[in-house]
Amino acid sequence: MLHSGQVEVSNEIFSPYDDHLFCLLTMNHHPLHMDANYAENTTDFGKNVVVGNYIYSLLLGMSVPDVSGKAIANLEVESLKHVAPTFHGDTIYGETTVLDKTPSKSKNDRGIVYVETKGYKQDGTLVCVFRRKVMVPTETYIKERGGEQPGRPDLKQTEK
Repeated sequence: MLHSGQVEVSNEIFSPYDDHLFCLLTMNHHPLHMDANYAENTTDFGKNVVVGNYIYSLLLGMSVPDVSGKAIANLEVESLKHVAPTFHGDTIYGETTVLDKTPSKSKNDRGIVYVETKGYKQDGTLVCVFRRKVMVPTETYIKERGGEQPGRPDLKQTEK
């Protein structure tokens, strides 16, 4: 059960392979992300920068088990800010805080959770911040529909 002020933390290391694959899958071929020679010789950073949408996607994914994994719907990404660059080899940590939760105005078996996720590097540098709203089931919803994931089959026990 989520509650206001609750904080969840996880982490991920960025590899060039994962960053390049994400760039190719999303058709972002900017040399800042893909070409080491370009990044070294023409940018202020002197090396490739991990594409921002990959950082956001990973932070969002890291928050799913604790925040929206059993959500009814993701309603809104209110804001998204990329604050500092992330480079290959950096470790990013995600921290999600529940800012507020309110009951649904139209249905009493669900509510809206308002969260903020912050991503920061191994040295504590903040790199990304976003806020979003997620519709989640209440205990009434779970009880009336037969569990948290009613469409999921039960594991069959095998005899020994």
